[in-house]
Amino acid sequence: MIRIVTRTRLARLEDAARTASEQARQTSGAANEAFGRHVRELWNATDRAERAEATTNEVAVLLSGALAELSDAQQEMLRKDIEIRRLREELSRGPREGETVTVLLHHGEPHAVYASHKDAHADTATHGYPADHAWTPCDERPAAAFTWRCEAFTYNPASHGFHRASRAVPRALDGAA
Repeated sequence: MIRIVTRTRLARLEDAARTASEQARQTSGAANEAFGRHVRELWNATDRAERAEATTNEVAVLLSGALAELSDAQQEMLRKDIEIRRLREELSRGPREGETVTVLLHHGEPHAVYASHKDAHADTATHGYPADHAWTPCDERPAAAFTWRCEAFTYNPASHGFHRASRAVPRALDGAA
């Protein structure tokens, strides 16, 4: 088949081809813009996801540290609770016959009361007294004559009180009764 193409028809075909080419160019541009937007959105979403993952990791580390601290604090509270219960039981039972406490005297004035001589001696070391000091029993001089003096007091249930464990032996005064 032979077709005869006229100038008008050729002009219309060229015009249609130009229009189709322009539409293809516009469609391609729009597709490229859409693709670019999608790539940017994907990039931003990936960045947000990576930052969220890093933050999650940091929070996990902080949380594990906080949980460890909480565990330590709970154990410490349990130890203190046990000690408080023990001390309450000791306090509620009251003193027993023969139980001794040590009073630390500073120039004859009571400074503190301790459960043992060792605790009293350790406290004098915190106040500048030599820690390796050899403690000896006091003589008959008054307590005020000593810088630091430890006196033991023993509980007597008959009097409901503590009394000095070592009483000074009165010395004989020449002919006095």
